[in-house]
Amino acid sequence: MFKSIRWKFITVYFALVFIAMAIIGVFIIQSFQAHHLNVVRNRLNYMADSILSNIEKIPPDSSLKEEKEALQSIVERWSKGSFEELFVIDGYLDIIATDNPSFEGINAVSELDEDLIVEVLSGKKASSEKDDISQEKKTKNIVFPIKREGSTEIEGVLYLRSDLKDIYDSLDKSKKIMTQAVILALGITIILGYLIAKSITEPINDVTEKASLMAKGDFNQRVEVKSDDEIGKLAEMFNFLTDKLEITLGEISSEKSKMETILNYMADGLIAVYKNGRIIHANPKAMEMLGLSKETILQKKYDKLFEGLNDKLTLKYIMENNETLIGSETIIIDESIYTVDYAPFKDENNHIGGLVLVLKDVTKQQKLEKMRREFVANVSHELKTPLTSIKSYTETLLDGMLDDRTISEQFLKVVNSEADRMTRLVRDLLQLSNFDNNKTKFNIVNNDLVQLINQTVIKLGITAKNKNQRLEFVTDCEELITCFDFDRIEQVLLNIVSNAIKYTEDNGKISIYLEKKDYEALITVKDTGIGIPKEDLPRIFERFYRVDKARSRELGGTGLGLSIAKEIIEAHNGSIEINSEFNKGTEVKIRIPLQKSLCNTILNTV
Repeated sequence: MFKSIRWKFITVYFALVFIAMAIIGVFIIQSFQAHHLNVVRNRLNYMADSILSNIEKIPPDSSLKEEKEALQSIVERWSKGSFEELFVIDGYLDIIATDNPSFEGINAVSELDEDLIVEVLSGKKASSEKDDISQEKKTKNIVFPIKREGSTEIEGVLYLRSDLKDIYDSLDKSKKIMTQAVILALGITIILGYLIAKSITEPINDVTEKASLMAKGDFNQRVEVKSDDEIGKLAEMFNFLTDKLEITLGEISSEKSKMETILNYMADGLIAVYKNGRIIHANPKAMEMLGLSKETILQKKYDKLFEGLNDKLTLKYIMENNETLIGSETIIIDESIYTVDYAPFKDENNHIGGLVLVLKDVTKQQKLEKMRREFVANVSHELKTPLTSIKSYTETLLDGMLDDRTISEQFLKVVNSEADRMTRLVRDLLQLSNFDNNKTKFNIVNNDLVQLINQTVIKLGITAKNKNQRLEFVTDCEELITCFDFDRIEQVLLNIVSNAIKYTEDNGKISIYLEKKDYEALITVKDTGIGIPKEDLPRIFERFYRVDKARSRELGGTGLGLSIAKEIIEAHNGSIEINSEFNKGTEVKIRIPLQKSLCNTILNTV
């Protein structure tokens, strides 16, 4: 056991602490004893001085024995109890006054220290003291000579004795406590010594264990260098041997981490699969696209996963029909469209190990492309119709109809009407283009919505009257001031109210309501017209979308009015919504914020 550095260290540490504690203990006990004995001495000296000063005042005409009662009175006055004993002894060594009645009148030699009494009576010392420490008693004895005022003769002695038993009992207890403290300290010393020794020997054991692991092929081992001594040097050399290996493994790990980060956060989904159909890896985006958890996707066979989406993406189909194993297919999941590009990867032997598939969400692109095609088709169609009419009527006129003034005027009116229609179409397209490119300028200032609606009703009143329709404006507000572009909002109202008039039969009713709700103005336009089918409502604000294309075109609409209205309202931080029921009427609600501070905000953002 003692061949180990650990146990040698503990032994030396134990010996040092034991010697230190022993020296400290002896010093403390001796200091404690000296202090308490000095306290007792000082107390006895003080009592003696006081008693002797009273005795000196007794006239020297009579002997001490004759003044026994006076002396007894003085002694009793200064008696402190059981710890101190006072004795007045005359020249014949008789006790003539004491605070202990059992000693009164007896010879002092039999009970007190004769040597101290004789030494003081002979005049050798002014006072004498002695500690009497034995098994039977432990006392401190001090003797002082008695001289009366005006006399140099020593007539007797004042003998004071104090019981030291309590002091030495306390010393004994202190020694026991000190012994227990030493034992406890030594116990703690052993524990701490073990821990400290362990901290020294552990690095050596650590090097030994890690060297053993490296011998078994685990090279990712390092030891902590905690000191500059021989153990520290050993650790440094061990770490030096693994530095190059660590650098190499670190580079590999870094590249792996980069690759994992790229795969996990790339916008496209990625799946890697072995040729046997086992899925190796699927990044979070791929799992999100396929709607599967990591556990599910890794447990499924690849062909089972894709055969219900697109048979041409199964390994069986690719292996049989695609020699290069490179291709692209499309899959549809719910309403999302994904393109899947695949290519092979090779293993360490340069053989094809499987496939890597990249899934790209092209739903938005497909929808945008569809909208673009529809937009081009609609624009082409809208322009083709008036151009065809203009060309046909113009050719007819050129073929000889110019001579007939009535027919010529009729044809020219048609040409003019179609030109106006084309002008409106181009104007609306330019306006939408400006909205799309944030080039539209607004003159947003404080205006009155009540005045605006009244003006709209006046402008369209004749049109409604021509169809025997009742056009009314209902509001509780005398005026309602807020920030808006008067001309633009008027354009919106004219478009919506004119639509209501167009699509409401004769003798119908169109109502415009204005009310203040919290922090917004609510404009509601209701009609009793033909309404809008439920399936057409979601697309009502799309450009060129018409519910009844033939009738809309006949009434002069371009299919862009509601799109423009929505752009204008949203530019004012408001909203527009349409509720309708086929053959029962339509309700349009426009909300505009009632905040005067909004003026500058909108001006700066549009």
